[in-house]
Amino acid sequence: MELVLDKHIEKTAGVRGGKACITGTRMAVSDVVLSHFRLGESLDEIAVTYDLPLAAVYAAIAYYLDHKVEIDSEIENGRLFYEAQKAKTPSLVQQKLAAGKNE
Repeated sequence: MELVLDKHIEKTAGVRGGKACITGTRMAVSDVVLSHFRLGESLDEIAVTYDLPLAAVYAAIAYYLDHKVEIDSEIENGRLFYEAQKAKTPSLVQQKLAAGKNE
């Protein structure tokens, strides 16, 4: 028996922090999940936009459904990292706007 996900999803040390990615790309399963479930892009749109085989995009969703806790944790960790970086590094635009108001 041949496992289809083995053809389409891989984890490689040093690539995207070892996250599950579409084989031969740096497109993480979590990227596909965010694009589809949070941004509302169809799987066909994702495949065309990123020049991916449609089967690989569907495999990413199948992988997500089998590893939901792991992928949801990756997404949440990424969100927390973003929020921490945002708090450390204020927007230059916001700083200039605030400085303009104080003048």
